[in-house]
Amino acid sequence: MAMKLHEYQAKGVFADAGIPTPDSQLASDVDGAVAAAEEIGYPVAIKAQVQVGGRGKAGGIKLVDDADEAREAADAILGMDLKGYHVGSVLVEGAVDFTDELYVGITMDRGEGKPVAMVSTKGGVDIEEVAEEDPDAIAKEHIDPSFGMHPYQARKAVYDAGVDESVARDVSSVLTTLYQLWDDRDGADAEINPLMVTADDEVIAADAVMNIDEDALFRQPELAEMEAEAASTGDELEQKADEYGFDYVRLEGNTGIIGNGAGLVMTTLDLVDYYGGEPANFLDVGGGAKADRIANALDMVFSDDNVESVVFNIFGGITRGDEVAKGINEALEQFDEIPKPVVVRLAGTNWEEGMEILNEDLVTVEQTLEDAVQRAVEYAAEVSE
Repeated sequence: MAMKLHEYQAKGVFADAGIPTPDSQLASDVDGAVAAAEEIGYPVAIKAQVQVGGRGKAGGIKLVDDADEAREAADAILGMDLKGYHVGSVLVEGAVDFTDELYVGITMDRGEGKPVAMVSTKGGVDIEEVAEEDPDAIAKEHIDPSFGMHPYQARKAVYDAGVDESVARDVSSVLTTLYQLWDDRDGADAEINPLMVTADDEVIAADAVMNIDEDALFRQPELAEMEAEAASTGDELEQKADEYGFDYVRLEGNTGIIGNGAGLVMTTLDLVDYYGGEPANFLDVGGGAKADRIANALDMVFSDDNVESVVFNIFGGITRGDEVAKGINEALEQFDEIPKPVVVRLAGTNWEEGMEILNEDLVTVEQTLEDAVQRAVEYAAEVSE
């Protein structure tokens, strides 16, 4: 799993390494946001600090030209629910007068077993969309971690992407620094989208993403402190997942997913997508889950307002099907009316006993994973119509 830095935290890390970033201040109330805007100087952008993509389209980023607009924007953004995330703070940032938007990023290419540097002239939009619709628009350069990124590799990636020669050297420098940060800080992903180009041919990181390998945080005490700060202002469901000890990632769909084992949960996510649904989460209850742990998992998924149905995919090894069934029954019997339809598929250890225990007045039972996923997707679609 990866620890996600908030934008303001990632920008602080980038700025300390020498990557140009706009003047900015964090604010947690309207007056503080207005004061920050006055100090930085208009125009400024007011940006919701939540770890989710598409903030601008969802109303979480506003460009303002004076104090009245700043107050109105901060009041609208602070406290809003943005794709299921509560906005508790905003980053007030000097607006960048740009002529072009680029993308630079570093991640691990697991297929190649190497980190890969990426550059594109199609910045400012979802890079996953670019990869799907126009993959040739992203230049890639694989890096041997034994030697690090050579200067020629950074230049080649920038050249292959078609970056204008007037800023190519600076973009190469930013890419090199980004890789060094990724390597030094035990990164999972690091990206700037967009890396803005000004009329004066300066490059500025207008956004910042940095995710850190959680298992390496013992080597990163400074970032470990940031994790505590991010958790205190983060998504309530993800905080609850930490309390329960679940591996949990919140997504943007409406079909909730609970399983035991990361591979099983990922398979279920893929099938939800395959059958036309949209996953709402990744939730792995782990091995040997007892009834109370299963009840906690259902409590979490039911707490997500985006969820319209839930699919339970359990394969018993250490985890026993009868224990899972008891947990499902205990959780659902607390409700006068079941809040979301639940579909269950059990297999493996004691699955037959579990099927007999399940209260089919409370859940829908399917024999195969494919049937369970299709039924859950259908339920979610019916509610959304």
